[in-house]
Amino acid sequence: MQLGAHALDRLGPERRDRVLRGCSTNVDNLATGRWETLLSSAFVVEEPMPLPYALLLAAVLGYAEYAYGAWWTAAAFLFGHAAATLLVYGALRGTTDKETRRAVDVGTSYGFNTVLGALTSALPRGTVRNTARVGLLALAVRPVLSRDRTFTDAGHLAALGLGIGLSLALDRLPLDRSPLARSPLHRFPLDRHVGPARRNLALA
Repeated sequence: MQLGAHALDRLGPERRDRVLRGCSTNVDNLATGRWETLLSSAFVVEEPMPLPYALLLAAVLGYAEYAYGAWWTAAAFLFGHAAATLLVYGALRGTTDKETRRAVDVGTSYGFNTVLGALTSALPRGTVRNTARVGLLALAVRPVLSRDRTFTDAGHLAALGLGIGLSLALDRLPLDRSPLARSPLHRFPLDRHVGPARRNLALA
């Protein structure tokens, strides 16, 4: 994505704008049936990501892959990106503002927020996990309440809410059916707690 952003910078302003709008999940594109933008917009960024954000993105996605597995992380990322985009589209589809309908709407932030919210289920249960969820939601709500809010701010909040919803669903799964059970992060604790119980049952 960083290389793609650098390549876009080398295009002329008109070609760059045309490419970005063609990949965007804006109202005009979705209203005309260009659903492929739900995928293309997740892997295109308007400009090279700042180093702190790029490192944070890599850390969150990397840790999610370590904790849940690559396929689960990819599915959560794409689900959050598509679902948050459709929620924003549903809220904006009746707007007549041309700039909003044709807005450039690309990037990784919706998927990132979803994975970040889902990752809270990997934290210790109780105060730590609940505090992390409340803190993340408070950070996401703040821009939505400001005067300069945009529909992207609402999308970030929706994506984070979807991720936390996934984490709450994970909390309800039995430990041996959770994605965490198959990760190196929880393999040994799971063996310690489940293994002896199974051995005792076999002996009985």
